[in-house]
Parts: sequence; C-alpha cells; structure tokens
Amino acid sequence: MVDKEFIRKRHFVDGWSIHELSKNCKISRQSVRKMLEDAEVPKYRLTKPRPRRAMERWIPVIEAWIQEEGHFPKKQHYVSSRIYERLQEEYGEEFTAAESTVRYWVRRIRNRPKEAFVPLAADAGELAEADFGRVVVRIKGKETDVHMFVIRLRNSGVIFAHAFSTEKIEAFLEGHRLAFEWFGGVPHDVRYDNPKTAVTKILAGPMRDEHSLLSSLRAHYLFDSDFCRPGEPHEKDQLSNVKHSFEF
Repeated sequence: MVDKEFIRKRHFVDGWSIHELSKNCKISRQSVRKMLEDAEVPKYRLTKPRPRRAMERWIPVIEAWIQEEGHFPKKQHYVSSRIYERLQEEYGEEFTAAESTVRYWVRRIRNRPKEAFVPLAADAGELAEADFGRVVVRIKGKETDVHMFVIRLRNSGVIFAHAFSTEKIEAFLEGHRLAFEWFGGVPHDVRYDNPKTAVTKILAGPMRDEHSLLSSLRAHYLFDSDFCRPGEPHEKDQLSNVKHSFEF
C-alpha cells in the first residue's frame, strides 16, 4: 500500500512517467499501470488488533513524575532505579516491565530537545484538520451519544461535519469521502490528533504506525497526513472538544 501511495502521488501530483516510476520503484510497468488505474475508495475489512506495548500505560506516569521533580532541587531528582521502585510500589502486580526498559524511557524523556513553536497558519487548500467530536442528541426525551466527524480548513475556517453512530474505521473513511465531495476538492495535508482509529502505534517524533486503510485513503485522494504530538492539542484547533446538545 505504501508503494501504491508513492506511485500515485508521484504520477498524478509530481508528473512522473510510468517509465520513471518503474525504474525507481523496481517494479514492472504493468504493475505501475494497475496501481494508477486503481482509483477505488478503500473499504473497511475487519482485522485483528495489534497487541499494545508493555510500557504504553506507564510512559505518561513517568513523564508526570519527571515533570513534578522540576520543582525540587537537583539533588532530589529521581534516578531511574527509584522510578522503577516507585512503579512497583504503587502499582504492584499490574506493573510488569523490566528495570532496563524503565531506564531507557527515563533517559529518552529527559533528553528530549527543547520545544520550538511555529504559527498555525496555512495557505488556501494547504491544510485541513480532522477529528471526531461528541454530540449528545435528545430523541423523545432520551439522550444518545453521537460521534461527529469534523474537518476544518485551516485557511478559511470552513467546517464540514457529519454524524455517525461509531468512530470505527468505516466512519473515518466515509467521513473523508463526504467532506472532500462537499468541499469540491482535497487539501494538500490533513492533520490528526493521533486517533486510535487510524494510528496503531505512536513512535518517536512525527513517526506513526498507521492503519493500512489510512495509507489507502491517501493513495486514492493524493493528500499527505501529519500528526500532533501526544498531549499537545494546541498544535491544532480543538475539534475533538466538540460537545453540543440537540433535542428532537
């Protein structure tokens, strides 16, 4: 799927020829033509969820403790072994990671580069932001949660929203299709706040393990995607905080 996305973007966006794509990607021209001709919108297929990392739950805890120690004198800062012991003391059998793993994450968290900030501005058609929000709908006196898929164009502020009964991948894909048809075009980039629907694992920096259907979606519509850092909602408008009530 990554090859297909690369090939379609280089051909339709950058103007590469079939010969150039075949040579650079080391695949036959026939295979290149098949990928270029396949314009079908990706469809949802149920797959087995990937197992979560052992440290996924504990990294935010370690980050919070290290942030707290900034108020203490340097001599009172935690060493890695003390953080490991504290995790064992406070979480008991729930915590199963090795001390070497804790040392690795403590070192990585402390050695993060200092933050730099840039204005959240974009030219027309350059950037859109997408997320799910929650809406409470009252139908005949009964409150029902509705999941609102929202895309906002950064430059103009124009918003598209569509209600779904779920936030699963099928709604994620359909929301993009409906939005692009309503806008009458596709933005160059779409920014996300690491939705579990589309991101299977958050890696270092901007890198993500993405759902294969997100790559398929990009290959079809020829846009790029980027992601906010975890816990940094200021990097995009807080579309995920959409909470309204409607009564019918």
